[in-house]
Amino acid sequence: MIKAVVLISAFALSFICCMLLTRFLIPKLKSLKMGQKILEIGPRWHKGKEGTPTMGGIAMIISLCVLVVIALAAGLVNESFRSVTSRLALVVGYALLNGLTGIIDDRVKLLKKQNEGLKAWQKYGLQFVCAVLFVVGMRLTGNMDTTLHIPFTQIFVDLGFFYYIIAVLLLTGVVNAVNLTDGIDGLAASNSLLVGVFFSVCAFSEKLGGNDTALLGGALTGVCGGFLIYNFYPAKIFMGDTGSLFLGGLIIGGAFMLNSPLTVILFGLIFIIETASVILQVASFKLTKKRIFKMAPIHHHFEMCGWSEIKIVTVFSIVTAVMCIVSYFALRGIM
Repeated sequence: MIKAVVLISAFALSFICCMLLTRFLIPKLKSLKMGQKILEIGPRWHKGKEGTPTMGGIAMIISLCVLVVIALAAGLVNESFRSVTSRLALVVGYALLNGLTGIIDDRVKLLKKQNEGLKAWQKYGLQFVCAVLFVVGMRLTGNMDTTLHIPFTQIFVDLGFFYYIIAVLLLTGVVNAVNLTDGIDGLAASNSLLVGVFFSVCAFSEKLGGNDTALLGGALTGVCGGFLIYNFYPAKIFMGDTGSLFLGGLIIGGAFMLNSPLTVILFGLIFIIETASVILQVASFKLTKKRIFKMAPIHHHFEMCGWSEIKIVTVFSIVTAVMCIVSYFALRGIM
């Protein structure tokens, strides 16, 4: 009963807050001339989107911060509603640090008046520091050990120090994967929303999570839902790296909250495929001077095959929904 109240409250508050803030941000960002720049090498039909307000992820960040403060206040008043634990605080903190990295990157793009912000090594360097801080924090608070759960089994393998290397690679990899997915209207937000629903369902398993997991699931679903009202095709605002890096942090952080980080490969399959398409495209061109896809990430390939943005978002979301169901059964070893 308590989890249901936490989940519903988290969703409702984050949804309403993000929806109202996004509506406020659109004219504000336009007045500040904070419009998206479109790469010349991108799909030519995306040129019409140039000037659309970006950095809408700020609404997501503020909404989550408001929710956490209210949850903390409620916990101080009534012990049964104490949903903000050290584990959730670390996940939210990790997402906020990545969101800050996104703000810096988006700001550099706007100052340069182009679609290239921080250099790759600068961006990854900041993400690496964020990941290390998260791992250290989780370890010191007793929320992380060196055992890795193998999905679909009841096997836990103790990897020792190598666990931390895998953890950092997963953390930075997924954050960048969500960033790459944010290439067409509503794609990243729609798939992230479904992951939020998955976390929400998992929260009702005693071994997978408690009130903190319910709050994370409700919040992720809520901020994505509120933002999608203005981000779905045709988008009136983009989340920018500010939003995509923030969502990536929440998603991979949630996987660690479930004590089965490898499961992100399943429920985050679309994000993984988006990243893999870029890696394969670059490797193929460097080795053979030939391209595997018409354009990478893969959502642009389907665009060039004639798919509409709505069709791509719909199909990719169906895949994510199916993989979230598969992921639930993959966690039976923990449950």
